[in-house]
Amino acid sequence: METSNDKSTATVTHLSTLCQYMIPFGGFIFPLLIWSSKKEDSIYIDHHGKQVLNFQLSVLLYSVVFLLIAIPTFIIWLVKIIDFTKIDDHNYTINEVILNPNLTGFVIVGIVAIILFILLRISEFFLIIYAAVKSSNGEYYKYPLTIPFIK
Repeated sequence: METSNDKSTATVTHLSTLCQYMIPFGGFIFPLLIWSSKKEDSIYIDHHGKQVLNFQLSVLLYSVVFLLIAIPTFIIWLVKIIDFTKIDDHNYTINEVILNPNLTGFVIVGIVAIILFILLRISEFFLIIYAAVKSSNGEYYKYPLTIPFIK
């Protein structure tokens, strides 16, 4: 049976990942500090701390992969569609770049990667809140699509 202190600590561990929106790498630092200081006190806190850190590392990995797909895709696409002779003549407008109909499958892959990145970040926020509620109710929670880096 988990004590209310264990539930509160596990909940704070989940919610501390929201510091990433104010402090760079706060989503890793604060949960790691809380988990490492309290993991010997309770199996419940140890479980939730591992889940939080595994989820944050998984989200970081997924985000890097999506950005590594999207950013080079758009850079290559822009280089291919820009007519550098018009730039030298100072006749180029931004509308010609945006309205260019050269959307290939390559660019569509980049657009899908950006959409998946945005959906990942939105779902991360809501999953953190959901996990905090579950931990405050005394339930063991496992984030979906999480790679178990810490066992």
